[in-house]
Amino acid sequence: MLVSYNWLKNYVDLGDITPEELAEKITKSGIEVEGVEYFAEKSTNVVVGYVVSCEQHPNADKLNLCQVDVGDETLQIICGAPNVAKGQKVAVAKPGAKLPGGIKIKKVKLRGVESNGMICSLQELGVDEKYIAQDIAEGIFVFPEDAPVGESIVPLLNLDDAILELDILANRADAMSMLGVAYEVAAIINKEVKFPEETYTASEEKAEDYISVEVEAADLNPYYGAFVIKDVEIKPSPLWMRNYLMAAGVRPINNVVDITNYVLMEYGQPLHAFDYERFNSEKILVRRANAGEKLVTLDEQERTLAEDQLVITNGKEATALAGVMGGANTDVTDETTNVLLEVAYFAGGSIRKTVKATGLRSESSSRFEKGIDPNRVKKAGMRASHLLQKYANGKVLSGVVEFDELDKSEKTVVVPTDAINERLGTEIAAEEIAEILNRLQFPFTQGKDIFTVQVPTRRGDITIFEDMLEEIARIYGYDKLPYTLPEGSNQAGGLSEKQLLKRKVKQYMQSAGLSETLTYSLTNEVNIKQLISPEIEEQNPAPVKLAMPMSEDHKYLRLSILPEMLGSLAYNIARNQVNLAYYEMGSVFVSDEKELTKQPTELLRLAGALTGKWVEQPWQQEKKEVDFYVVKGIVEGLFDFLEIPVHFQQAKMDHMHPGRTAVIQINHQTAGFIGQLHPGLQKKLDLKDTYVFDLNLEKIYEVFENDPSYQEIPKYPSVARDIAFILDKDVLAGDVKQLIEEVGAPLVKQVNIFDVYEGDNVPEGKKSIAYSLLYQDPNKTLKDDEVEASYGKIVEAVNKKFDAYIRS
Repeated sequence: MLVSYNWLKNYVDLGDITPEELAEKITKSGIEVEGVEYFAEKSTNVVVGYVVSCEQHPNADKLNLCQVDVGDETLQIICGAPNVAKGQKVAVAKPGAKLPGGIKIKKVKLRGVESNGMICSLQELGVDEKYIAQDIAEGIFVFPEDAPVGESIVPLLNLDDAILELDILANRADAMSMLGVAYEVAAIINKEVKFPEETYTASEEKAEDYISVEVEAADLNPYYGAFVIKDVEIKPSPLWMRNYLMAAGVRPINNVVDITNYVLMEYGQPLHAFDYERFNSEKILVRRANAGEKLVTLDEQERTLAEDQLVITNGKEATALAGVMGGANTDVTDETTNVLLEVAYFAGGSIRKTVKATGLRSESSSRFEKGIDPNRVKKAGMRASHLLQKYANGKVLSGVVEFDELDKSEKTVVVPTDAINERLGTEIAAEEIAEILNRLQFPFTQGKDIFTVQVPTRRGDITIFEDMLEEIARIYGYDKLPYTLPEGSNQAGGLSEKQLLKRKVKQYMQSAGLSETLTYSLTNEVNIKQLISPEIEEQNPAPVKLAMPMSEDHKYLRLSILPEMLGSLAYNIARNQVNLAYYEMGSVFVSDEKELTKQPTELLRLAGALTGKWVEQPWQQEKKEVDFYVVKGIVEGLFDFLEIPVHFQQAKMDHMHPGRTAVIQINHQTAGFIGQLHPGLQKKLDLKDTYVFDLNLEKIYEVFENDPSYQEIPKYPSVARDIAFILDKDVLAGDVKQLIEEVGAPLVKQVNIFDVYEGDNVPEGKKSIAYSLLYQDPNKTLKDDEVEASYGKIVEAVNKKFDAYIRS
């Protein structure tokens, strides 16, 4: 909402408050002022001049030699504007004047003839071209005949005006008008509101003899009023009105259209003027549109209407899209003599649907959408009739032809004094509350420690005690509210155990070289079935479908983070980002109900996806592609970081490579999986070899211990022994490693697999796996016989359990 400071002064005495100070006061009271801009840059020594004579320049075909009276002297000025003429009153920049843009006016010679000044256009005076009426956009500006010669043009053209841009939220629809802002400002600075003149002299003819009103859709249009104004003169609107409209961002057109726009901005009540003759009917019928009905709107676009859209008709055809835009077949033109003026109340929901369907958004529709004051509808028509009578010489016919089922009742809110002070922590006296209500112009009755407030209909946002509490608090002054520190033995806040775990996991993932992603928690019908971790899959979860999805791609709550993450991977690879490593921590949503009766369970998970090169050092000619063991190493490193023992078990899963997939087990329970995507899925997503992991952070949280731990650095030397077993091909190396760790404890501190061999000197159906064992005792130096004894036990246990023998 653009608010003209000079226009606002017509309703509220602002005294010596500057625009910037006023903006600060309004912002402090609850409506944010986004900025203050001045209507035009400052001009000096520019006055109204009278063109005494205008002749062609003796040495130039397109220049005019003018004698211009500027009050205290007559100046000879050469002007190239095509519309300059004798008898006009124009804006004259005298020698020494300064114009916007740093232009200085001097005495010059043009084609051998002296010129003492400049006759100016509005653009040259700093007015934005988009606000200038089309009929004066080309050439100089011509003042009305009553403009005083020699007077400064600054107040006449409103060039010293400041524009306050208000950010009006949906609940403060009352502030989308000059009167609404006037009520607000008057309450803030404790001044009275001066109301516009609405009276007019009605002719003896009756409006009902010319028009009737019928409303078939009373639920969408509870009030419709029609005024008839005859014998109007179409001409430019008065200068002050044009100035205010331009300041509000509205381009002047002619007096009739300008008056409807002026009242719209002044009262916040949209109006529409029809050419009575072009309306071609004595009946207004408001109804829902017929399916497929056509209407050419004022923007010359043909619209195909839907059945839920409200239209104004002449009984036969649509003439306007109610509350949004008029029709091109009934608009006011230069030949208009009789005006049919519409004032109406349209339901905001209906207007909102029409705007969404047509894409047409206007000053009128935005106000209907947010809600208008039902008690100001008819008054706006009276105000417009007053102005049409005064500035268009129209004859206003007697009476208003109307359909009226509009609820204009005021809401009542009870405000206990004690409750106000209890909520605000203040000690506001009843007398001060009464003063605040008077400043807001809210009628009330006062009892003992209680106020019964009649809320004016212009404030549709106030319905309950809390609304009134806010009004009192903001006028009292938010900066006056007392502040206190919490009492008691409360300790400083800290992170929960789960928050600490999440931070540790993120810290590790980032240190490992992975980048965090944030993908949608919503997915499509295909992705909802893909890459679900086995421990979730075994619950046979039912996909949770949204009742009103944004799109087909976002209609289900995800059961896995990976599908959307792979979409991000594919998106970046398509843009030549080929070496990628992503991780994401987020929730999946599990439900066992086909028809939801309760909220789905949210489970926290950690997922990752890697593709391309993991290491690349061109100078050393070193590179390594991402593979299963890179991902396994990252996951193992995470569990080592969290000090949680895990076990990897080979597995087969849908959409995963059958030979490169493993589930992750904690305490013999599945807690996620790792592996390579199935080649078929990779091809479908246009991915190269891609490896993923998906971990159950809920399970990890159950076993995670955040106790600080310390392990003393060993003082005594360690002993390394290598051993290679000949095993059956189907024996898992990890199972053998686990057995070695169990039997070798506590002396065996570390077991690593460093070789797997099949081929010459190894029997068919067998394989050789080599292990490196690290022995160490924290309290002494180990002796050879101690190591040999432990070594022998390990060999015996492995041979016995796996039918193995040592490779010689």
